[in-house]
Amino acid sequence: MFRGNHPTRVDEKGRLKLPAEFKRRIDEQYGTQFYITSKDGKVAEIYPLQEWEKVEQKLANIPSMNPAKKKFLDRVNYYGQMAEMDGQGRVLLPQILRESAKVTGDVVVFGMQTYLEVANREAFQQNLEQNPLTAEDEQTLADFGL
Repeated sequence: MFRGNHPTRVDEKGRLKLPAEFKRRIDEQYGTQFYITSKDGKVAEIYPLQEWEKVEQKLANIPSMNPAKKKFLDRVNYYGQMAEMDGQGRVLLPQILRESAKVTGDVVVFGMQTYLEVANREAFQQNLEQNPLTAEDEQTLADFGL
């Protein structure tokens, strides 16, 4: 399980050094293969390959002509690429995604349970301020027992 926030940087070549806590979990459980993608072009999502394959298994159960499936696949394929972690714990973020999500320089890396999310630090902070947790959100979460 990935959790928490670990600020870091993406270097000039587009490589993200995985934060130590996340890398330790990856080394213990997953290996070096990843699928890096996005559903909206605003954040990068780094899936250990085993976790991405679970998503693909669920997709396989949806009819190929389903419009929502097509939209989803269009996005995750457009932004997505396979990646391998190098010996120094770095992964190369796809260039089209780096440009779209502005994930260069200072970024935040969030644990999102089964994958990591990488966001531009300033853009993420602005989004937090513009979209506060509302009473309706809190009630929805309470309905799920949180």
